[in-house]
Amino acid sequence: MASNDHHRDAHHGHSHASGNGMEHTPVTRDPVCGMIVDPDAGKPHLAYEGRTYHFCCNGCRAKFEADPGSFLTARDPVCGMRVDRATAVHFLRHEGAKHYFCSSGCEAKFKANPAAYVAGAPTTAAAMPAGTQYTCPMHPEVVSDKPGDCPKCGMALEPMGVPAADEGPNPELADFMRRLFVSVVLSVPLLVLGMGPMVGLPCDTLVGERLTGWIELLLATPVVLWAALPFFRRAWNSVLNRSPNMWTLIGLGVGAAYLYSVVALLAPGLFPMTMTAHGTGVPVYFEAAAVVVALVFVGQVLELKAREQTGSAIRALLALAPDTAQRVGPDGTDQTVALDLVRVGDRLRLRPGERVPVDGAVAEGSSTVDESMISGEALPVEKQLGAMLTGGTINGNGTMVMVAEKVGADTTLSRIVGMVALAQRTRAPVQGMVDRVSAVFVPTVVLAALLAFGIWMAVGPEPRLAHALMAAVAVLIIACPCALGLATPMSVMIATGRGAREGVLIRDAEALERFAGVDTLVIDKTGTLTEGKPELTDIIAVEGMTEDRLLQLAAGLEQGSEHPLAAAILEAANRRGIIAVATTDFKATTGMGIGGTIEGTSVGLGNAAMMEALGADPAPLRDRAESLRGDGRTVVFLAIDGRLAGLLAVADRIKPTAAAAIAALHRSGLKIIMATGDAAATAEAVARQLGIDEVHAGLLPEGKKALVDALHAAGARVAMAGDGINDAPALAAADVGIAMGTGADVAMESAGITLVKGDLGGILRGRRLSQATIRNIRQNLIFAFGYNALGIPLAAGILYPVFGLLLSPMIAAAAMSLSSVSVIANALRLRHEKLQEAT
Repeated sequence: MASNDHHRDAHHGHSHASGNGMEHTPVTRDPVCGMIVDPDAGKPHLAYEGRTYHFCCNGCRAKFEADPGSFLTARDPVCGMRVDRATAVHFLRHEGAKHYFCSSGCEAKFKANPAAYVAGAPTTAAAMPAGTQYTCPMHPEVVSDKPGDCPKCGMALEPMGVPAADEGPNPELADFMRRLFVSVVLSVPLLVLGMGPMVGLPCDTLVGERLTGWIELLLATPVVLWAALPFFRRAWNSVLNRSPNMWTLIGLGVGAAYLYSVVALLAPGLFPMTMTAHGTGVPVYFEAAAVVVALVFVGQVLELKAREQTGSAIRALLALAPDTAQRVGPDGTDQTVALDLVRVGDRLRLRPGERVPVDGAVAEGSSTVDESMISGEALPVEKQLGAMLTGGTINGNGTMVMVAEKVGADTTLSRIVGMVALAQRTRAPVQGMVDRVSAVFVPTVVLAALLAFGIWMAVGPEPRLAHALMAAVAVLIIACPCALGLATPMSVMIATGRGAREGVLIRDAEALERFAGVDTLVIDKTGTLTEGKPELTDIIAVEGMTEDRLLQLAAGLEQGSEHPLAAAILEAANRRGIIAVATTDFKATTGMGIGGTIEGTSVGLGNAAMMEALGADPAPLRDRAESLRGDGRTVVFLAIDGRLAGLLAVADRIKPTAAAAIAALHRSGLKIIMATGDAAATAEAVARQLGIDEVHAGLLPEGKKALVDALHAAGARVAMAGDGINDAPALAAADVGIAMGTGADVAMESAGITLVKGDLGGILRGRRLSQATIRNIRQNLIFAFGYNALGIPLAAGILYPVFGLLLSPMIAAAAMSLSSVSVIANALRLRHEKLQEAT
């Protein structure tokens, strides 16, 4: 049946929801069949693990008793949460199957498109919206109305815009994984048969030379004619678009090796006697063709996996927005609605601890809101009537009603997502280095093959055509670099392992390539330069009051609070062994502070405005408070019975390793710029202590990204280091993003490099490693192309006029193998690269 085949329990429509639409007490449901059961109707029931389950009939009771574990919980097909089958409020049947949901929002999504959530539905990538355009990660100027390959480099085009939150697996990656598996499985026995005689394995003797050739043909054909089809398509497109690249070279080499080998096997008489060695037949290159394909697939799969990971940052950001919102109706009742149904002007209720669904303004109530995802600062912000709220931020302990002002793609969170998506899509992989070499190498190889053919036809011995064809094809075969597919992935694999041992997690080759050349480091303050956790730094008591008593009273007021400032005071009291005393008549004054009665005295803790409201003049400590604020500290005053008793200062301490790391980065030639959402006074105080070159304070996420863009426009090569959600757009826009491993997951997903312990010295170690890796990759490319380039003259027959020698298959095989061995050996040197600690 189609999607209209939904069946809801007859009793479920309204009887278990209150008039205001809010979800109330769970229903009593038969855990086996899903029917609602009246516990007082005398129906069958059963006690299991201290709980009573009710059933519609004895049959369901018997099924439950036989296997209780199968009927306790079910998985919500939309969000994946576990749902108690016996108390599930949201339940429906679809095509005979029972489905349980955690909320009305998930149920609504299922009803709208059940095929997307039914178990067993195909897990293909989500269909892109109409009008989606596609672009090349390496050449952003290439834009197409449909998916395909880039006409310049052959890479698969990627959809522009923000990917879907529930986007399925990359179909190209899944396809390449299958082709890689087939290529490897068939290439291994090909290598044994083709290269075995060179290492003493008598394969040709045991099997017979002729039969060996036929077996090689059987093994190589699926690899070349099926697995390598995407490569040949890209090679052909590069010819049509006059953009010679890596695929041109691979297509020519693999195609020539396979076709030549087929002709040599089927019609060996077409070749001159000089092509045989010691009475053996004409050499074939089936193993070379297949191994090249397998090696290139290894590199392609590694690159596709790295590119797929960039979508994790987008999905993590999208997850910050709640799926539903509580919309307040004209009659004051609440209704749970899906987030995409919220419209501008809707009144939405915010309960304690909930995420703000969209951007808007406070219309009723007051609370504090954790805005660290936007500002990066740990201290919550007071929100009163008219204050602006940002979607994705977290409400504190108060209840508020807000008016939606920006929804959908217009919210701040959506704009952050869009910025990250755009920045990640415009990055070019290191494979471009290969294509730059190929752009010169490919025409040179083709010209050499044509030149060899012409010379042999003009002055070669008879049969001239056979000699000319043999020389031209030999040039194409020897020019195909077997190690090309390993040149970059091997170095990156070794470098990532080396970096992990140093606490530097490297995401992909692209991050290494870009980090090696940066000259400017933009760095966040909170959680990057500082610990990211407020700590009590100063206690100043007036005459007649002790520090311990002042701290005891402040801790008494703050006990039970989850505010970061309260946590700092309570932690300091605990370190000193001070026991917080009980508080009565507690009262919080929004925007000012808190108060209460402790041991019969009235105590207030808050800002200067609160002191004045209590009749306690803060003037005696005002200058000291201003001095502390100038050092980047947050100050609160304490009053007892209307008299000033002292002040406490809280600050986010600078990391112990920050100063040495900044000095070492300066010595390495980097310009250091601080970009923070914190106030200018606090930021400048930290910058003075660390010797930072430039400070940009009070920046929102788009401001940090704009700073990175401005530095790019001025010609700087920028690395960005941060740890918060608010840093994600700048991390993605920078040449390389560096995330603190102690920070937000979104920051780590947006960054190319993660410092596991948040140690700034890791930035210097990572830069040294990146420079060494790029040198290593360039050396690998020389090995990959070099042996083959040297073999081209031999293949063309340069030794024939003097020595009467043509290229031996042994030499060809040795050159191909030696290039791969050289690449692997060179990459392994990175394991012992010296990475100096910051000094």
